[in-house]
Amino acid sequence: MEGMRLQKFLALSGVASRRKAEELISAGRVTVNGIKVLKMGTTVADGERVEVDGKAVRPEPQKVYIMLNKPVGYITTVKDQFSRPSVTDLVKNVKERIYPVGRLDYDTSGLLLMTNDGDFAFRLTHPRYETEKVYVAKVKGVPGRDAVEKFRKGIMLEGSLTAPAELVVLESGNGTSTVRITIHEGRNRQVRKMSEAVGHPVVKLKRIGIGGICLGDLPEGKWRELDDFEIETLKNSATAMPKDR
Repeated sequence: MEGMRLQKFLALSGVASRRKAEELISAGRVTVNGIKVLKMGTTVADGERVEVDGKAVRPEPQKVYIMLNKPVGYITTVKDQFSRPSVTDLVKNVKERIYPVGRLDYDTSGLLLMTNDGDFAFRLTHPRYETEKVYVAKVKGVPGRDAVEKFRKGIMLEGSLTAPAELVVLESGNGTSTVRITIHEGRNRQVRKMSEAVGHPVVKLKRIGIGGICLGDLPEGKWRELDDFEIETLKNSATAMPKDR
């Protein structure tokens, strides 16, 4: 924040808009290192103490929202005992400290969100909010009505029933099928376990959607910032009343 104008500093601190911040300065309500400031051109450097009406303020970290097309072979944790590459290695030139929203298995590719907004991440990952997640999978065999119905009703995994899910066969041939699977939870390896439970193990898995936004044509291994509409869509998808299961 070296050389940041005082009114911008106040705006980023959530005190007021820049115009209102100028009014606060003119009124003598702002001090820097204990000295009252009245000049608009004043700048603030790192480590300087800014107070408004005697209360210290500081800018909040800029919120960052990123979409990554994760390749197979990357972990979604910062450190790994086997020294495998992390998704953080793929996101360069982002000065804020970001982290994955939920997880995507080492052997699964596709859409992974990353952010530094803790509330945003919490709402998208907490099971009570049931955020929709969409996958395309290659599975063994051809799922029939029975498998589709089991997904719809929920499948017993490790002592508890999954939330209702959707299984749609897109195409089949040579002993395998391409299916679209939609779930509303984030249990560990859930899609793979559900598919295994109905007799159609996953051969290849890719996540293509979360909370109403889609991966689109983002190249594998690349990332981009979410636009305002996508951020709002995700927030809206996670603001419904939590459900007790």
